[in-house]
Amino acid sequence: MSAPELIRIVSRDSPMALAQVERVRAELRALHPGTVTEVVPVKTTGDKWMGDLSLVEGKGAFTKEVDAALLAGEADLAVHCVKDVPADRPLPAGTTFAAFLKRDDIRDALIHPGGLTLDRLPEGTRIGTSSVRRTAQLAASHPHLECVPFRGNANRRLEKLAAGEADALLLAAAGLERIGRTDVITEILSPETMCPPIGAGVLALQCREGDATLIDAVSGLGDPDTYRETTAERMFLHVLQGHCNSPIAGYATARPNGDLSLRACVFTPDGKTVLNAHEWAGLLSPADLGASVALALLRQGARELIDTIAH
Repeated sequence: MSAPELIRIVSRDSPMALAQVERVRAELRALHPGTVTEVVPVKTTGDKWMGDLSLVEGKGAFTKEVDAALLAGEADLAVHCVKDVPADRPLPAGTTFAAFLKRDDIRDALIHPGGLTLDRLPEGTRIGTSSVRRTAQLAASHPHLECVPFRGNANRRLEKLAAGEADALLLAAAGLERIGRTDVITEILSPETMCPPIGAGVLALQCREGDATLIDAVSGLGDPDTYRETTAERMFLHVLQGHCNSPIAGYATARPNGDLSLRACVFTPDGKTVLNAHEWAGLLSPADLGASVALALLRQGARELIDTIAH
């Protein structure tokens, strides 16, 4: 398989995003030793804006500038965290996902300087997170805890925690692993305790649709199970038409025997209403499984629940 001599990779300029790019570069070197890669870092609206994401077009705030560089020909390949790529609308016209890398840990991690686990945190403990998904689930399972808004990259949030702006912190385990900070983790929360976001732990490689040689070259980095899981999850979110203020969570699991399941939840922000669905694909395609789980939640009233949340 031939590969371009030079691949320019565009990404957010945060430490975690650049660490993710290094993983892609290493995997490309192993697959295509003769190809040179170059990093094109960009600062996105989501990285610059420290307020409510819904005020700056929600999740698209982390991808818009990256997409623009790709479409303008300033780069050839974009690296995205799938959880940051909006699923309620198509990818920008003229672009496509060429590969989903093998999935990392999908779980959330608790960081507590005193070493306490989630169930041992005393009443009134301030948890730093700006995630509506985490806030709603904590309100449902641990209503005695208080969530305080925390934005910024993982290192910045750890600095805020050290400065006493919160008593504990919730972050993605995969993100901490990528920046080499697993040393701060007090407890890894099971998906049953804290259901992950759609696309958790998945890195996507996005190309221009017409770059057939590049698409062929990088598609070899893709993981078939991750492709099936991500396809089901993103179709679920697409059919549900959730926005960035919707507390929606879910994850698909591809078993070694080929079975695929999808478990998903929709919450009210106060955690008082929780809708659940869990299905196995059977003969369904991954996309059809995602649609089926979304319809199961819509039948339970998910549409009305999502539409009552300001965004």
